[in-house]
Amino acid sequence: MIDSERRDFLKMMAGGAIGHVLTQEAGQRPPRPDGVEVINPRHRVPVGLIIDDSTCLVNLNRFAVPQFAQALGPDSHHAKLPWREWPVEIPDSFVRKFGEWCAEHGVKGKYSIVPFPACVGRLDRMLPGWTQAELKASIDLVRNVMMPNWDIHPEMITHTRVIDLKTGHPYQDFSLKYMENWDWSVERSADELAAYLGYALRILKEIGLPCEGITTPGGFGTKARPQLAQATFESVRDVFGAEIPHYFRDLYSEGDRSVAPLVQNASGLDGDDPRCVVHTIGCTGDWTGGWDNTPPIGVDRFITADGSSGRMVDVITRGEPALMVCHWTGIYFNGQETGFKIFQEVVRRLHARFDNLHWMKLSEVSRYWAAKELTRIERAPDGVVLNAPFACPEFTLRIRGNIAAPPVLRFRETISRLEEVTNVRRLRPGTWYREKDAVVACFALPKGRSRLTA
Repeated sequence: MIDSERRDFLKMMAGGAIGHVLTQEAGQRPPRPDGVEVINPRHRVPVGLIIDDSTCLVNLNRFAVPQFAQALGPDSHHAKLPWREWPVEIPDSFVRKFGEWCAEHGVKGKYSIVPFPACVGRLDRMLPGWTQAELKASIDLVRNVMMPNWDIHPEMITHTRVIDLKTGHPYQDFSLKYMENWDWSVERSADELAAYLGYALRILKEIGLPCEGITTPGGFGTKARPQLAQATFESVRDVFGAEIPHYFRDLYSEGDRSVAPLVQNASGLDGDDPRCVVHTIGCTGDWTGGWDNTPPIGVDRFITADGSSGRMVDVITRGEPALMVCHWTGIYFNGQETGFKIFQEVVRRLHARFDNLHWMKLSEVSRYWAAKELTRIERAPDGVVLNAPFACPEFTLRIRGNIAAPPVLRFRETISRLEEVTNVRRLRPGTWYREKDAVVACFALPKGRSRLTA
């Protein structure tokens, strides 16, 4: 992706973006009874980090900038960047350092792997400038160190030039019309976009990196939003068989506009093949350092030293998923690790200020929101009946009313009694907490019909 402000579509196209968002199809929604509410998982606020422009070994901005400059012209911002001074590689030693630190501090999120980064080379074939052994080691590092805590997304195919799927080579046209970040996706059909996404996904499948979602670079898909949603569903299901495909397309870094995930195109909820796609939304700008190594805005924009203000404080306080956005090139910052140091301080401040955070991958947030919005819940004399199109490991309900007995989850022949906790922060699957006029129950919601009874 180019600078994160372009996720509102490069200013020149932003005028139509909101209208396109509003015309997207939500699909089916079951009714909800009074007095029953699906709340955040474990009564905590989901947080995560969305990392864009990452891949194996290649320092993407070093190779992308001259291609952007050629498309935009000699007077563009890109043409003035000192890209020749930037390193060609972001070393695996830094990937390991970052991944291990995040694992130690519980950080989760999304990590892009651009499959054919800036046309340098395909990860399933070769990267000129690196040996096959180095490429394999880099892929293995992503699989073993990053994937336990991070979703892997392709960020289209090259993040620069559009690839002709018939030849596997970039089109000869160097204009904005054939750059992934700009015009190519405008008014493309869902089938055309699905074919393009599928090409990227198959490269990652070939190297053993499974995906449940995709990330768009720059303005890709902004004027084809319904098509992008459908194409994501079709391509991710086709290549990887993911039950709940998701995508990252937009961020809103200020204001009161909701940043909760959008569950779209829901259908077949009562049948054997329930369907939906989830649009996860970022809540910050690229404040750890720009994709092009522009100076970072810094920690305080996320959260101030005393924890009293900042974008993350605003979003967390209102209880919506707080998904930060950054660029891998800015995290590494040409070896200075400027963005990494900023992010480390952001995490320290967040953990000092809040005791109710829940770090999650984008796929985990997506699954939760799909279950939250699409599970049919009906009141019964002894509790509630749940018809879930998708299983959800940390499903959390608030049920109002006088409930004296401990809740019991019944699914087919299995009976699971929930254990009471006296501190809401101890909620985990299989437990419940008593509020003044309600109970909060957290449990692994099975797919299909189940009952939560007292």
